[in-house]
Amino acid sequence: MKKNLLKKRRKILLNYVIGPLIFLLLSVSIYYKLKDETSLQEAKDLLTGALSGNNILLILSLLLLMITNWGIEAAKWKILVSRIQHINYFTCFKAVLSGVSLSLLLPNGIGDYAGRTVYMNEGNRLRSVTLTLVGSMAQLIITLIAGLFGLIYLKETSWKNIGELQGLSGYWINVIIFMVAIGSTLMLVIYFKLNWLTLMFEKIPFVSRYKFMVENLETIESRVLTRILLLSLIRFTVFIVQYLAVLHIFNVQLNIVDATCTVCVMFLVLAILPTIPVADLGMRGEVGLQLFGILSVNKLGIIATTAGIWLINLILPAVAGSLFITGIKLFRNR
Repeated sequence: MKKNLLKKRRKILLNYVIGPLIFLLLSVSIYYKLKDETSLQEAKDLLTGALSGNNILLILSLLLLMITNWGIEAAKWKILVSRIQHINYFTCFKAVLSGVSLSLLLPNGIGDYAGRTVYMNEGNRLRSVTLTLVGSMAQLIITLIAGLFGLIYLKETSWKNIGELQGLSGYWINVIIFMVAIGSTLMLVIYFKLNWLTLMFEKIPFVSRYKFMVENLETIESRVLTRILLLSLIRFTVFIVQYLAVLHIFNVQLNIVDATCTVCVMFLVLAILPTIPVADLGMRGEVGLQLFGILSVNKLGIIATTAGIWLINLILPAVAGSLFITGIKLFRNR
C-alpha cells in the first residue's frame, strides 16, 4: 500500500510539477532567443505566408504523410502481434493512435504500450508489450544509425569551420559519434539475437516466472525482423520528408542535404533525452533551435517548424486516438 502511494506521489511530482517547470524554463529560454530578433508583425507575416494558397497542397500532403507514418507503424505492429492473436489492420491502426493519445499523458512511451494493449485479448496483453518493444527497438536502431551518419556528415562539412558548437568541442563530438556507433551496433546485434532475452530470463530466478512474456521472441525469424527494420526505415524517411516540407513552408533556407542531416541529428538527440509529455514541445523547440540555429538565422521559422511537426504528427493523431479509446469505454459500459 505504501509502495503504491509512493509511486503515485512520484507520478504526480513528475507530471504536474517537474514537467510543467521544465516546459516553462524551456519556453522562457526560447522566448528570450526570439524576442530581440523577431517582431509580432514578422510572426504574423510568417503564419500568413505559411497558410497561403501556394502551400495548401503542401499542407494536405503533410496530412497524408501523417496518415502514412502511423499507417506504417500499424503495419509493423500487425506483423508482430499476429504471432499471438489475429487482428485486422484497421484495429491495429486504432491501437497505434490510442497509444499516441496516452503517450501525451505518460512519460517515456509508457502510454504507447498501454494504449495498444487495450485492443488485445486478456491473456495476450502482457505478451503484446514485448512484441511492441521489438517494433520500437527497430525504430530506435534506424534513428541511431541515421543520426550517426548525419552527425559525421555535418561535422566534416557544414560544422567544420564553426569552431565550438553550442559548447561542444570537436573532441566531444567525436566522443558522441563513437558512443552512438557502439550503441547502434550493440542494439543491432541484440535485435537479431532476441532469443538471448529468453535465455537471460531463464537464468534470473525472480523473473523467470514472466518468461511467457518473451517466449514469442524466440520464434521471430530474421526475415520478419528485417522487414520490420525496413518499414522503420521507410517511416523515418516519411519523418524527414515532412520536416523538409515544413521547413520550406516556414521559409527556413537550408540546402537539402544539410537539412536532412540536421533532422537526423535532431531525432537522435530527442531519442536519447528522457521525455516528459508536458515538456515535450518545449524540448523539441529548444533542440531545434540549437541544431538548425547553427545553419539558419530564421529562429522563428525553426520554432514554427518544430511546433508544426508536433501538431501534425502527435496532436492530431492523439485527438483521433482519444476518440477511439472513448469508444472502447462506451462499448464496455453498454
